Amino acid sequence: MRLKVEFTTEPFDLDEAPAHALAAREVIEAAELDAVDVGPFGNTAEGGADAVLNAVDTLLRRSLEAGATRISLQVNVLGEDR
Repeated sequence: MRLKVEFTTEPFDLDEAPAHALAAREVIEAAELDAVDVGPFGNTAEGGADAVLNAVDTLLRRSLEAGATRISLQVNVLGEDR
């Protein structure tokens, strides 16, 4: 199964990326995902179910440890693995 995750971490800081946002970015960029798009107001990543779910687990843990007070995420099923 292929999944797409969309997420944001808060609190926002428009002047520079906060530690929790950098932690989330590091996790997603290091994960074995097929497509990653990191932006200032939202991030997306796609891949196989195991890769996405493992990345989400690590992302939640590391972002919270780095000071996130809220993490919003949505996971969508894209279909079967190709």
